[in-house]
Amino acid sequence: MIEPHAPAPPGSPPPWSAPGGPGGPGGPARLPVRPGTGRFLVLAGVFVCAACGLVYELELVALASYLMGDSVTQASVVLSVMVFAMGIGSLAAKRLRGLAAAGFGAVEATLALVGGCSAMALYAVFAWTGDWGGMWASGPRCLLVAFSLATGLLIGAEVPLLMELIQRIRRQDAGGAVADLFAADYVGALVGGLAFPFLLLPFLGQLTGALITGAVNAVVGGALVLGLFRRDLTRRARWLLLLANALVLAILASAAVLADDFERAARQAVYGGDVRVALRTGVQEVVLTGGTHGRPLDLFLDGRLRVSGRDEPRYHEALVHPAMTGPHARVLILGGGDGLAAREVLRHPGVDRVDVVELDEEVVRLARTDPALSALNDHAFGDPRVRVATQDAFGWLRGAPAASYDVVLSDLPDPGITASTKLYSQEFYGLARRVLAPGGRLVVHAGPVASSPRVYWTVDATLRAAGLRTAQYCTGGRHAGFAAGPDRTPADRSRAPRDWGFVLAARTEPRPRLGPDGPRPHVLTDASLAAGERAARGTRIAGLPASTLVHPRY
Repeated sequence: MIEPHAPAPPGSPPPWSAPGGPGGPGGPARLPVRPGTGRFLVLAGVFVCAACGLVYELELVALASYLMGDSVTQASVVLSVMVFAMGIGSLAAKRLRGLAAAGFGAVEATLALVGGCSAMALYAVFAWTGDWGGMWASGPRCLLVAFSLATGLLIGAEVPLLMELIQRIRRQDAGGAVADLFAADYVGALVGGLAFPFLLLPFLGQLTGALITGAVNAVVGGALVLGLFRRDLTRRARWLLLLANALVLAILASAAVLADDFERAARQAVYGGDVRVALRTGVQEVVLTGGTHGRPLDLFLDGRLRVSGRDEPRYHEALVHPAMTGPHARVLILGGGDGLAAREVLRHPGVDRVDVVELDEEVVRLARTDPALSALNDHAFGDPRVRVATQDAFGWLRGAPAASYDVVLSDLPDPGITASTKLYSQEFYGLARRVLAPGGRLVVHAGPVASSPRVYWTVDATLRAAGLRTAQYCTGGRHAGFAAGPDRTPADRSRAPRDWGFVLAARTEPRPRLGPDGPRPHVLTDASLAAGERAARGTRIAGLPASTLVHPRY
């Protein structure tokens, strides 16, 4: 593919040699611009390609975390596989050094196609083959590893080829060339790393953002080779590379045009056909289904069913009413942006103030304005006693005054989601203990008891380590085949969680019971609460260590 150079006169130095520098496997590049300009253009190409490469990595991590949860595990899998593959790709690229220009052009075209389409392919598999945690788990997870491996191989192949190209423009010592190349690479990675969360994700979304990144990658890679090193390629190689890049751009452009239709179809495959609201906030994806024509309302947060109108009273009554037995004039709800815990609190006489600390203001807005959701929460946010702070619960507690609440309700995502583990740590419960008034009570939603007893009893051990005494209970009756809260429904419906577990905590020994003067719950009774105590205690796992910020145990 590289045209041969004219033979050098007898006794002359090799045409690719430079004073003080060794020769290389290829001759000097015949550039259409001055060497200094050519060198700048190569480094600019390195900068852009590095930015695109890091976007691909972050895209895979973000999508895998969203679809499978446990962001630490997904990031570890994607990045470790990718770094390993980069080493293999660098070794493999040694064989292409003699065809550096053609090799680099082919690598960039392939990388643009693989990286640009990765998000759409992964989401399609998730939407149309079932949940990642069930019977189809091996397929999607293998696909994630395959994309990580392919992307890493191609990114790893870039560096040796670029090193060869930049040395052929102007031969210099290896250390200086490596420094220049890596400087452009690392600065490009910085720009890509910042562009992903602050530009691509909020304004374009995961699918379109990846596709546009792939298009930029293809244009820059193709322009660098066909514009700067075209004389190193045969006519046939130039046409093949041009057609390959045109095909890649056509595929990416077509996918971008169809991205909205694809996302709607995939969303219907995941959530069903009656999606009423679907939006991506700065925190998460929020989807509302049902709530009209007699269909129960479902609220999904990041693809996880958080509220189901079919049996949400079982959860919220068990969360709120046992903790409200006793003084309850001042109540703090951590989470609860849907307004359903506030609804139950406001049913109790003697409530003077309810503070709701919710991270996502869009969830609160929907709870205020969506007709079905606001009807379900009895327009709780319209009550003048309810005040909302849109902040991170951990940071908010650090600034809250001591001994200021009679009741604290922790209505937060399960600790199994890595981003939530700090909200189930000893340090977090220490802050919650500080804001409790004398005789105050804290209740924590601790996940399903029967299917995740170790997680549940780790929450209990962590509360005790924070200086609180605890009592355990659960409530059953969860609708078969779905998981409220952040759990994904397994493809095997028989393995779906069937209960919610709670831990009631106080400075003195608490006792889960219903107050004689309080409102009568619609579902929860003294008998079912006592049965829930026995069921939870029957799963006890003793001797578990507490979870902390620096050593999470979930």
